[in-house]
Amino acid sequence: MSTIAAADYSVERAKSGEVISKVWRRLIPFLFVLYIINYLDRINIGFAALSMNKDLMFSATVFGLANSIFYFGYVVCEIPSNLLMARFGARVWIARILISWGLASAATMLVVGPYSLYAIRFLVGVLEAGFVPGVLLYLTYWIPNSHRARANGYLMMAQPVAMALGGGISGLILEHFNGAMGLQGWRWMFLCEGLPAVVLGLASYFYLTDRPSDASWLAEGEKAALASLVREERIAGPVRQKPSILKQVMEPSILLLAVAYFCLVNTINANATWIPTIVRDVLKTYSLTSVGLVTAIPAVCALILMPIWTRNSDRTQERKGHVITALIMAAVGWLMVIYFSQPELRLAGLIFTVSGAFCAMSVFWTLPQAILSEEARPAGIGLISAVGLLGSAVSPAVIGILRDLTGNFNAGLFYVTALLVVSMVLIWAVGRRHRVS
Repeated sequence: MSTIAAADYSVERAKSGEVISKVWRRLIPFLFVLYIINYLDRINIGFAALSMNKDLMFSATVFGLANSIFYFGYVVCEIPSNLLMARFGARVWIARILISWGLASAATMLVVGPYSLYAIRFLVGVLEAGFVPGVLLYLTYWIPNSHRARANGYLMMAQPVAMALGGGISGLILEHFNGAMGLQGWRWMFLCEGLPAVVLGLASYFYLTDRPSDASWLAEGEKAALASLVREERIAGPVRQKPSILKQVMEPSILLLAVAYFCLVNTINANATWIPTIVRDVLKTYSLTSVGLVTAIPAVCALILMPIWTRNSDRTQERKGHVITALIMAAVGWLMVIYFSQPELRLAGLIFTVSGAFCAMSVFWTLPQAILSEEARPAGIGLISAVGLLGSAVSPAVIGILRDLTGNFNAGLFYVTALLVVSMVLIWAVGRRHRVS
């Protein structure tokens, strides 16, 4: 390479880096906030259970079934929602999702018994469907693959942030708003944590841009540089004829990834749904504020590890090993919770589990994005997310039933640990099949 050519190449790479930084500053913080609100509205029922179950005399089975029904509604509408986002654009569709689910989530305050809880949770699931895969799809339009583990990771960090904030905020609302205007604390919690989604939905309509070509905040040269970078990475692999979208979505590796995600999501959901109750059992306390604050500890630890994990995955461009190692960490954490009786060691187990599960999920989504073409990503990502969310539909009911039958969480935690092992095997198989490092 001549000196002039080398200089031009360096300038071009510098320009590309500047454009990616500009896109990152514009989109990632805003999507991060949306993701926090999304996950908070999904997990706040776990905190509501600390008092709602007693007020309405719900058993663990009833509560677990309500969570399962939420995810069944979510799964049914997941792929259609992602396809509709590809048609109408993120600006319209993400705004619609946020506004409608926020209103439905706030309406959970009106629950009076099992059947009204089942109905409202199903409705929330239907209206929220498509948010997570929609955001993941949206990122593929803007962020090149070389930066995508970090982009996914920063968004996934919103989940432990929501767990940490949700634990403290929900505990305070439950304890200090209880009885205000004649309403129980858990009713205030659903109202206060549901309405922000409506406000952010309105903001999304005006703030988001569907594609780089539509971005008024990018110069024409920046649009061209970003499009070139994303296009070059997409065609960097071996040239081969693209199969149809249906064939790509039904490709064995995509189906294996869907099952692997199902296994991982069981642990994610167990964390979100049952950790407040597990912490209360470990602490032997009924102080809702104390439970909320201790619940935040594993989430804070995950926040420290996730950016380190995803940055190293992008730096080395290694994906499979990062996912499997994180899954091992999560499985070891559950075994610590099961086998140790000391509160400190059981809390350490929860730290391992939460950190491992979120690190695994952050890097996991680089795998299907690398296999699918741009045209097949809406359906492929929607399919994997939908199958994964079946894990969220199954997990609460299974763990709730096993807890009622055995009197403790151990049988349910053995169940989610076994699924993590299955997920490791499937990720390894996909890596071998596609020679993914």
